[in-house]
Amino acid sequence: MKVNLIRYTPDAQKLVASSAKLCYSDSSVMEIEQGLTDENVENFIDKLMDLGHMSPVEHISFTFAIEGVSRTLTHQLVRHRLASYSQKSQRYVRANNYEYIIPPKIKNNPKALEIYEKHMKHTIDAYNELTEILIEEEYDKLIANGIDEKKARSMSEKSSIEDARYVFSNATETKIVMTMNARELLHFFEARCCQRAQWEIREMATLMLVEAKKVCPQIFKKAGPGCVKGSCPEGKMTCGKIKQVREYFNSLD
Repeated sequence: MKVNLIRYTPDAQKLVASSAKLCYSDSSVMEIEQGLTDENVENFIDKLMDLGHMSPVEHISFTFAIEGVSRTLTHQLVRHRLASYSQKSQRYVRANNYEYIIPPKIKNNPKALEIYEKHMKHTIDAYNELTEILIEEEYDKLIANGIDEKKARSMSEKSSIEDARYVFSNATETKIVMTMNARELLHFFEARCCQRAQWEIREMATLMLVEAKKVCPQIFKKAGPGCVKGSCPEGKMTCGKIKQVREYFNSLD
């Protein structure tokens, strides 16, 4: 799994601080910005986060490039609707080098791993066979309708992989670019860094948090699962590891 923060709002914390100060000041935005020092910004952001005044945090955004994750993960990810996503297409990109994610429990169990990899080999073999069968059928139809060979080959491949992809499992590796504003990102971390989140998206969320903390340490200082800054929101479903979880996320940098 690879998680890279590829873009974020410049002077993000200063923008949040100046936007928040505007709510309580008669000065212009530019006057407020010019009067802010790094120390002012840090202190004001700390106060803002403690008060829970979150609307100014929405002004800044973060774009992550994520690779080496499964479609299982991205099916969960896109449920977070206050975000923008661009994902590698199985419709337009032929899987010449099929890659898939192996869950740790399966990877560490030789018998389970053998079954899993056998199934994956069968999957890619079926995909390739289906693709070629469908290409041949569609190509012949296009040629019969007067389409030139080069165009017929391209058109038939596209329509064929569109249907052949149905054999793929949720383990299929994918790549996705995601943009979220900071307020939604904080909510995302609360939900997906939690021990009750599925292991793969929890790992990704934690890597994202590490990257976000590097550029906006004050805003994300108390970010992580809900128990980091308060009681466990899971109630009876708590993992029972609140002390260890807090220590872990407070140590991230």
